[in-house]
Amino acid sequence: MTDIEFLYFQSLKKAVQDKYLETHSPSFDDISKWRGIDIIYFQEDLRQKAKGNISEKTFYTYFKNNAQEKIPRIDMLNILSVYVGYNSWSEFRKKNIIPEDKKSVESTQNKVSEVITAPKTDITETLKPEISVDNQAFDEINYNINFNNSKQNFLKRYLWLGISIFLFAIVLILVFYDNLFYKKYTYAFTDADRNSSIKGELDVKIIRDNESPILFKVKPNSPFVYETKSKKLKMVISSPFYKTDVVTRDLTNAPESENIELKPNDYAIQLYYYSKSIKDFKKKTYQLNRLISDKALIYQVVDSDIYGIETMDKQKYISLVTLPTTSLENLEVIDSQMENGKIVMIKFRITDDEKTK
Repeated sequence: MTDIEFLYFQSLKKAVQDKYLETHSPSFDDISKWRGIDIIYFQEDLRQKAKGNISEKTFYTYFKNNAQEKIPRIDMLNILSVYVGYNSWSEFRKKNIIPEDKKSVESTQNKVSEVITAPKTDITETLKPEISVDNQAFDEINYNINFNNSKQNFLKRYLWLGISIFLFAIVLILVFYDNLFYKKYTYAFTDADRNSSIKGELDVKIIRDNESPILFKVKPNSPFVYETKSKKLKMVISSPFYKTDVVTRDLTNAPESENIELKPNDYAIQLYYYSKSIKDFKKKTYQLNRLISDKALIYQVVDSDIYGIETMDKQKYISLVTLPTTSLENLEVIDSQMENGKIVMIKFRITDDEKTK
């Protein structure tokens, strides 16, 4: 990417900002200061006017962070160009030439003109006579040296080949010998109240003595398969919708397959239901007000290396989840905490749903 391309993108960002401000009143006029609901409203406006979408990660990367001087991929540039009234990124650049680009074009044209009009020189004047060297004596010496060393090179080649094969065989023996002591265990998870398989994703953290925990992601309706040569197993099983459970097993005579029941977190399930599933606006607002503490800490996890977490209060969260936007379909509650019958902490994110036009 050249500096000129980045300057054109800055011009496009300004055009996008001005276009949005024609019909909306975000928290700040400066697009780099938009957050939370402002971004969601902009995503919805972009879908309606340009038939495309920009993910939250893309927005944070290219609109809220100018230091890296990066531009989005071409399909995203085309969508943004359509949003501000052009057919493509190429047309936007042609009809919005920046001064720096104009100077660059003029400079290039001048250099081409100078090359065309430059006086021709006699090529033969610049050529120098080639120097011929008789290499016959050197060739004879090299031939004798190579002939004398051919036997030694032959032995070295096969010696290294033999050593490599020997080492490879030792590695194979060590690997398969170690695997003989491993044993596979399969754990299925079910809902303790409904006696059905877990339909959400689970986190299984393996705890081992004097080692850092190992985290595994278990897909919905899937068992957890773990291979180990240890005689003990300790697992911490967690999920946004189930209470955290610590499972310990003595694997000396343990079965290779087992079913583990998890207790549902009823408050977390209600939060998810009223935040995402229910369509009745008044009922949703009432139930969320009743369920969430007025002093709740609410975090939105942002898919960006620079902007990791943003906070909001209870009313802003309720406003967010009652907006009739397509972004709500991608809302995912990551974690929640209860205290005295009220939810005092919510951590959520809006997953990436970016699609090209």
